[in-house]
Amino acid sequence: MPLGHLGLNVSDFARAKAYWDEFMPMASYEPVIADDRHFAYCPADGKVGTWIFFYRGEPGYSRHDAGLQHLAFIVRTRAEVHAAHDWAVGKGAEIVRHPQELPQYHEGYYAVYWLDPEGFLLEVVCHRDQGTADRV
Repeated sequence: MPLGHLGLNVSDFARAKAYWDEFMPMASYEPVIADDRHFAYCPADGKVGTWIFFYRGEPGYSRHDAGLQHLAFIVRTRAEVHAAHDWAVGKGAEIVRHPQELPQYHEGYYAVYWLDPEGFLLEVVCHRDQGTADRV
């Protein structure tokens, strides 16, 4: 059974909305709901996929505690992995793993990992490059 949606609590609602509004189009998501209680994104262009909701929460998240460990967004090309990396660097994010191939997962697995302002570990991954502009 496919995952319908995820809900994440954020400690700074306005900061989180600004951050995710900028990032989600790179991951092929578009805004679907935004009010004082929550904001959410769905896959762009009517594609089927998991919706992501953000709610007001309390500070204190750690990816090392029980609960959410990380979110991974699939892209079609390694160039998109690099674009996400460059964007995260421009935001001053802590890069956990720079863009690289990770053959321990499978041949062609290419990803970048960083921490968002909340401390969520984010990954952008290309499983099999579908473009021509690889940058290694």
